[in-house]
Amino acid sequence: MEARWAGAPAGPGDRTRPLVVAHRGASAEEPEHTLEAYTKVFAHGVEGIECDVRLTADHHLVCVHDRRADRTSSGNGVISTLELARLEELDWASWKRLDDGTSREDADVDTERGRLLTLRRLLDSLVSQRQELLTLIETKHPTRYGGLVERQLVTVLREFGLTIGDLPQLPHVRVMSFSILALMRMRGLAPQVPLVYLVEASAPRFSWDGSLPPGVNTIGLDVRILRRTPSVVRAHQRRGHEVYVWTVNEPDDVQRCADLGVDVVITDRPGDVRSMLD
Repeated sequence: MEARWAGAPAGPGDRTRPLVVAHRGASAEEPEHTLEAYTKVFAHGVEGIECDVRLTADHHLVCVHDRRADRTSSGNGVISTLELARLEELDWASWKRLDDGTSREDADVDTERGRLLTLRRLLDSLVSQRQELLTLIETKHPTRYGGLVERQLVTVLREFGLTIGDLPQLPHVRVMSFSILALMRMRGLAPQVPLVYLVEASAPRFSWDGSLPPGVNTIGLDVRILRRTPSVVRAHQRRGHEVYVWTVNEPDDVQRCADLGVDVVITDRPGDVRSMLD
């Protein structure tokens, strides 16, 4: 990974546009959650990346969104019931179609492209860049392992010095979840790691009035909420909260986020969205 990130995210008061975060990497262009998808982001010069993490049967954190391996790999089965060695035997890229309609398995590409990405491998790659990019890590729940997910996450973050707040030349980690219980566990285990409460469009209205769980200062909103209730952005910002919005791919939604002054947009198309906002 020779490319470099554009630089450290500006503070909220210094921004002229939302920060752009690549959802599962540049996932519209490359297979999601592969190192290639994150490498592609470097060329776009955006401010951050997002990944999902799940625990394997032998308690390794891997970057996989779905509960099962079926959609994004050459195998099948529930991630939490499979050991890392088995998951690493699978191809995690050939399902993705290229722009010309050919599959990744038919293309002349690096054999590393389809390798399973562990959280340790991703963080090692990011830390080696010595850049202060925004790094959003979502813990997936419900899971059979419950709080072990957050405990393992904190263990890995500590290995890289990422549990003591934002430091120069290191990723600026934010842990996200739809589960309030998961966020409270993180608050107890690593109180200096900022937290993001994710809210779907179907969530009850109590979370749209600007209130957040104790110790959480950022809301992560489904873009459909903004289409329906744009006032939610101001409600949270009045309370001093940052507002992240996902998944922002359409030009109308990009413009809406810019007009409302959201802090971060999370998108499958980071290059296109960065161009639109610039």
